[in-house]
Amino acid sequence: MTDNPAKIIIRNKTFEWGKRTYLMGVLNVTPDSFSDGGDFNTIESALAQAENMVKSGVDIIDIGGQSTRPGAAEISLEEEIDRVIPVVQMLRQKADIFSSVPISVDTTRAQVAKAAIEAGADIVNDISGATFDSEMLSTVAQLQVPIILMHIRGTPQTMQKLTDYQDLIGEILDFLESRIVAALDAGIDKSQIIIDPGIGFAKTYNQNLEILRQLPKFRGLDCPILVGVSRKSFIGHILNQPEAKQRIDRKFGRYFANSRCQRNARCLFGCRRYLQKSILRSLSIDNFHFPRLMISRLNIWHGTHQLVDGFCHVLRVHKQNFGVVAFA
Repeated sequence: MTDNPAKIIIRNKTFEWGKRTYLMGVLNVTPDSFSDGGDFNTIESALAQAENMVKSGVDIIDIGGQSTRPGAAEISLEEEIDRVIPVVQMLRQKADIFSSVPISVDTTRAQVAKAAIEAGADIVNDISGATFDSEMLSTVAQLQVPIILMHIRGTPQTMQKLTDYQDLIGEILDFLESRIVAALDAGIDKSQIIIDPGIGFAKTYNQNLEILRQLPKFRGLDCPILVGVSRKSFIGHILNQPEAKQRIDRKFGRYFANSRCQRNARCLFGCRRYLQKSILRSLSIDNFHFPRLMISRLNIWHGTHQLVDGFCHVLRVHKQNFGVVAFA
C-alpha cells in the first residue's frame, strides 16, 4: 500500500488511478453463469482461460464460483469454496505465469473471501456491497485487502423485480456512500475501497444507460469506479441479440455485415460508443468479455484522447474470443 489515495500496489503491481484504464478478466468457474457458464468449470479449462487472459494483457483476474445472473440459485458455502479455492491455488502454483497477476474473488461470503485470500487471492469483489454477510467488512479489514462494493437491490433471485426508483442515481449514490462509511467504520482504509454502480443488477435497460450517462456523478464518492457491462442484456437489447454468448463472437463478423445490425452495433457493439462514455466521461472500472479487442481499443483511445480529470480506471472483462472482428 501507499500513502497516495490515487495509487495502490497489489501483488507488486502498481495501479495509478487516472493514468490509464485497467482490465479485469472475469473467470466464472460455474455451470450456470449467464455468459460463460460451464465453459471454465474444470481446473484445466479455467487454467487455460486464465493463461489466455494474461497473454491478452489483463491486469486482474476475477474468479467467481456463485452465479449472480438473474434468478440464479444460491449454492452452499462448501460448494462455492470447492469451486473457487482450487482454481486460485492452481494459478498461484503457476508462478511463471501468474506470480504478479492480482486475483480478485467474486463472493458475498466472508468465509469464501478469507479462504480465497489465504489461497493467494488479493481482492474481494462483493456484488452485495457487503450487505449479505455481516462478517464481510470486518473480515476484509483483518485481511487488509481491497474490496469492491457494488450496488444491488434484493438478491439475484429477486433483483429484477426491484427496479422502481424515485431517483436512480441519487439512490445508488446514497447506497454506495453508506457502504463506504460502513467499510471505514469496520477499519478498512479508504484507499482499499472500489465502488461499482451495479449495471444489470436491479436495473432496467434504460436505467443501465442512464448510469453510463451519469457516471461523472460517482466521482464525488472519491473512490475508483468499476463498471461491468460485458455481454449484459442491455447490450443484447441494443444489438437485437438475446443470446449472451453471441453478443461477442466470431459469428458477429458475419452478423455485423447486416446493415440493420451495423447501425445498432455502431452505437455500442465493439464498445466504440461505450468507450467514449467510459474513458471520456470518467469511468473507472468496467466489464467486458474480450480482453484482446478491448485492450487494442483502449490503446487507441488513450493515444488519441485525454482522460477527463484522470478518472478512467479499471475495465472488467469476461471471455475473450480471439477471432472477434475489431470494428473501427
